[in-house]
Amino acid sequence: MKYKITIIYLLAAVLMLTAGIYSIFYFTSFQETSREKDGGKLVEQAEIHLTFWRNSGTKLENQAYEELVADFNKDHPTIEVEMVPVPYGDYELKLRTEMAAGDPPDILTIDTPTLALYASAGSLMSLDDYMRQEGHIEDLASPTLKGITYKDEIYLSPIAESSVALFYNIHLFQKAGVPLPSKNPHEPMTWDEVLEASKKISALSPDIAGIDPAQGFPNGESPSYFKMPILWQFGGDILDPGNQTASGYLNSPASLKALQFYQDLYQKHQVAKVELPQEALETDKLGMTVLGSWMVESLIMMNPDFRLGEDFGITALPKGSEQAVPNGGWSLGISSETDYPDEAWEFIRYVTSFEGAKKYVDITGDVPARYSVADAFPEFNEYPKNIFVEQAQKYSRNRPITPAYPVVSDAVKTLFEDVGIGGKDVKTSAEEAVKKINEELNDME
Repeated sequence: MKYKITIIYLLAAVLMLTAGIYSIFYFTSFQETSREKDGGKLVEQAEIHLTFWRNSGTKLENQAYEELVADFNKDHPTIEVEMVPVPYGDYELKLRTEMAAGDPPDILTIDTPTLALYASAGSLMSLDDYMRQEGHIEDLASPTLKGITYKDEIYLSPIAESSVALFYNIHLFQKAGVPLPSKNPHEPMTWDEVLEASKKISALSPDIAGIDPAQGFPNGESPSYFKMPILWQFGGDILDPGNQTASGYLNSPASLKALQFYQDLYQKHQVAKVELPQEALETDKLGMTVLGSWMVESLIMMNPDFRLGEDFGITALPKGSEQAVPNGGWSLGISSETDYPDEAWEFIRYVTSFEGAKKYVDITGDVPARYSVADAFPEFNEYPKNIFVEQAQKYSRNRPITPAYPVVSDAVKTLFEDVGIGGKDVKTSAEEAVKKINEELNDME
């Protein structure tokens, strides 16, 4: 019996010694696996992993973000940002699904008009303290700052701003005997002048459309982004300043005038077509169209034989009683569910800082959100990019900042389809849109 007890104690001692040795070996191995060799030296691997979702954009936008993420990871060895690009058409649904499931990314891009929806639901963390202390908000134009703010709290940080302009085919203008528009961003054509030019251009051939006034009739957010400015340009609006009602705004005399003018381009004057061939502007089948600032580089890259100044030109958006362009775009925010808010902010601060935004703009050619970045590029003070910058800084407006925005956007999209494609009565269509929006606003009270 004594012999057996001695053996048991001996085995226990051996097991304890083995466990101790294994623990030392495991801890040493863990330390080794948390490092990697770089030129014979041991370098720490990332201790914090952050997921970053963004809507997949143009080739140049994707390249810019890939380089910024790579630069950040290199300069921050203890933080690893994993970027997940999601196709534009799938992004919102996928993001909301993951938020509802409680598994959102740490960092995400948000289209500014949908900010209120996410902020009111508690899905976004306020960046107010970060932005006011380190975000250099004095470097942002007031419309840009307003677009990233909800209930006096800043929730997003922008890297670029959006703006649109009127692109025109020089050959068709010359053939129709129409004077080329001004290159001055403060001297736009009036909508009446655009109509007269469109008539002359359309008369050249049945295959030619004078104008695509607001990017046709696609799905998604594009219709509201491109079409709301028409209401503003005629003195109309969508909601009251407090975003409480559409009554008296979307159905105001000024808004109805804008809608009637838009309808007449398609139905009465027939200078606009519901369906256009691909590359209509480039193939001399379209006189004028509205495109975004992001399309300047892409258009030249995709069609090197279609030359700015020789084949096409760019001028400010047309005006009715006033100048107005849309603003807003995809800005960066932090999920309220993240375990690493400071590290997530460090990434956002880096990407949207002067240096980060400068690199992004250098690659994409997009209009920068910051004054300082715009000043760093001489071309933003010259034609044609000065048109986008001047409009964004002096004439841009925000789409309504309200949790009901998805319904507002859909109602505006349907309204323009009804009057443009369907030729429905403008006042009746506007009243239907007002009713739909107000019902959603009232349900949220």
